[in-house]
Amino acid sequence: MTYLQFLAILPFIILAAAAIVVILLIAFKQSHTVIQVTGFIMMCGVVFAMWYVRDTLPRQVPPLLVVDGLAALFTGLIIFSVLVVGLLSYIYFEEREENPKEYYILLFLATLGSAVLTISRHFISLFIGLELLSVSLYALIAYLRNRNNAVEAGVKYLVLAALSSAFLLFGMALIYMETGSMEFSAIARAIDASGMSILFVMGIGLILVAIGFKLALVPFHLWAADVYQGAPAPVTAFIATVSKIGVFAVLIRFADAIHLQQNVLAVTIITIMAIACMLVGNILALMQQNVKRLLAYSSIAHFGYLLVAFLSGNAGVGAAVFYLVAYSITLLSAFGIITLLSTARRDADDLSGYRGLFWRSPLMAAIFTVALLSLAGIPLTAGFPAKFFILTTGVQQHRWLLVMVLVLTSVIGLFYYLRVISTLFASPPLTPVKERTLHPFFYVATYASLVVLMCLLGWLGVYPGFVVENVRAFLSF
Repeated sequence: MTYLQFLAILPFIILAAAAIVVILLIAFKQSHTVIQVTGFIMMCGVVFAMWYVRDTLPRQVPPLLVVDGLAALFTGLIIFSVLVVGLLSYIYFEEREENPKEYYILLFLATLGSAVLTISRHFISLFIGLELLSVSLYALIAYLRNRNNAVEAGVKYLVLAALSSAFLLFGMALIYMETGSMEFSAIARAIDASGMSILFVMGIGLILVAIGFKLALVPFHLWAADVYQGAPAPVTAFIATVSKIGVFAVLIRFADAIHLQQNVLAVTIITIMAIACMLVGNILALMQQNVKRLLAYSSIAHFGYLLVAFLSGNAGVGAAVFYLVAYSITLLSAFGIITLLSTARRDADDLSGYRGLFWRSPLMAAIFTVALLSLAGIPLTAGFPAKFFILTTGVQQHRWLLVMVLVLTSVIGLFYYLRVISTLFASPPLTPVKERTLHPFFYVATYASLVVLMCLLGWLGVYPGFVVENVRAFLSF
């Protein structure tokens, strides 16, 4: 390994070191606050390292990794999301009887797995990153073991994730048998020379099944609502943002390498999945009285929208990245409110608990309202330009069926988002709601973070050009 290659992977080395540092802090019996602050500093170190090595990119670290602009974008978004999730985790676990210290080891390992996916150019690194992410999530989802629904959600995810890993490995084996390589670029050269055989197409299909499970795409979405509901609120935010960002990044890289969007059969299958995601996600969300389940089905629909940009190939990557930025900020805002309203006994996932929130806490209601409006794609929020760029990409590629379904299902989605917003401004319940008692510093920091996220949603909705230009600049190298 050369010095420049070492520099390129330095952010990921710091990220791996974060988990080791937390283990050492636990061994020396440090407090929850010390571990939280140390983890925050380590994540800031990852951001600084990524900025420091930007001039050395793109850089290949053969045969497994490549650190380029796409990896830098997705890794930056992952670390940004983890910083918010880490803050939410502190206030969430501070009032609970479970020891929260080991939680941060799992959180940083899962983050490392997701980050490794963004730089993968080989099946081995893809599988290592995916398993590091999945195995950590098994424990994170069931971390509150005294809750029956948490253990149930963890077991469901464990069984289905293991099954999806089997599909992934079988697909990799078929492709390796046909091409003699597990490196993305070498696979592309092999199929350019000899074409796609039946076994190769079957291998691609099996890999898409595994990735479809990780992204909760229809018909591999059945775990999503139960896991979102059963997992702790910060873990649900992590699943909805960090884990899916990493998987979507490696999907883009793999599809670009083998020119997946030029295969008619693959495009047809993914188009059907996109339409199914948009319809099923929005229709099932209509019937939900549980906020976390509603956001789970909403996320299925949103990744259906993302597939519209994905099917456009390189022309849609910029739109997809911007959509993920807006989507991540929006969901972190929404789950931040859920975390603040949660008690030691249960999460604030029942819609009736949000009745009259505006009269109890106007700031919380304002943040949650802006987040829901952004998810609905209302103008002056980040969701509007994000959805507009997706639509523009679909129109430019003449994918009229997908565009029409996207517009129709967005109207359906508007109904259940407005239903939640109307609940926030309804008359408050007669029974008083107990306020949470938090450490003053983290109380202020959490509220400040959520206000910043809300302002970001408004800024991206009014002036998306700055982010769009920077995304294009990163994608150019």
